[in-house]
Amino acid sequence: VQLQASGGGLVQTGGSLRLSCAGSGRSFTNYPMGWFRQAPGKEREFVAAISLTGENRYFGSFVKGRFSMSRDSAKNTLYLQMNDLKPEDTAVYYCAADRWRLVRDPLTTYDYWGQGTQVTVSS
Repeated sequence: VQLQASGGGLVQTGGSLRLSCAGSGRSFTNYPMGWFRQAPGKEREFVAAISLTGENRYFGSFVKGRFSMSRDSAKNTLYLQMNDLKPEDTAVYYCAADRWRLVRDPLTTYDYWGQGTQVTVSS
């Protein structure tokens, strides 16, 4: 049972990336899931979360409408669409899932974690 994050890369300021978090070994359709990021020398930061039912989405205050999140149940995959990227978005992005808890607190150890994907935004 694991999560596999992918889709990171190098983009210029203002560019876009779509991160994927693919689940395997079980269906994560009804799991709360979310994204965090961690830049060098900084603490882990909350990026986005989706509730167990998928009805509610939450975003970090820095997102300001630039990111969106969706889930494809058939592919057992969570997506994070990131637009208008800025150099300060440069970080390793991690996805996580939990059986019951909203995946929003960066200090909590959730049930499942992806390995991280690097996002680098050049100025």
